[in-house]
Amino acid sequence: MLRRQFIRMSGVLLASAWLAGCASPQYLQLSPERNADVPQTGSGQQVTVIAQDGRDSDIIGNRAGGNMSTAQITVSSHELIPRLQEEAERAVRDMGFSPTTEPANGRPSLTLELANLNYARGESGQPLVDEARLEGVFRAIAKNKGTTYTGTYTSRRTQGYALKPDADSNARMLSDLLSDGMNRAFSDPELGRLLAR
Repeated sequence: MLRRQFIRMSGVLLASAWLAGCASPQYLQLSPERNADVPQTGSGQQVTVIAQDGRDSDIIGNRAGGNMSTAQITVSSHELIPRLQEEAERAVRDMGFSPTTEPANGRPSLTLELANLNYARGESGQPLVDEARLEGVFRAIAKNKGTTYTGTYTSRRTQGYALKPDADSNARMLSDLLSDGMNRAFSDPELGRLLAR
């Protein structure tokens, strides 16, 4: 009798813990990194480099579908934008320019904007398998001598899972997604051409 009660109670506690884990919020620290080659167009000239967040909110979605606030996924602008700034400066340096954060009249500039980052729950169509649908959008704006070039670079990923991804797994997936977006942006030859004019 006691054993049966113990088993039942253990099952209830396990189910409660599982549900609580599914519904708990996640605050993710991302570490995207550009690893694609960039066009070599600069010859040491200074370029003002700015990374900025164009999103409306730090909340990028939630793991449960719907609007459960306890399952929200948050990526803080204050933590992500300095990382994007580092990567943008490194990319501009690798292009052959000298990056600076100080604006100046007549100096070429490059702005890397995170326009969108979204995490949505999809329907896989398979029993016992859910999926996460991720989308990241960067906008790169190059300005030089009165000319502006704007490129938009979208990365998408669909990840199937039987157990909801934990914070580390989601952080890795989103970091990879943003790394792909930066690779697309800084591989665009038009950015380097305009900055080098």
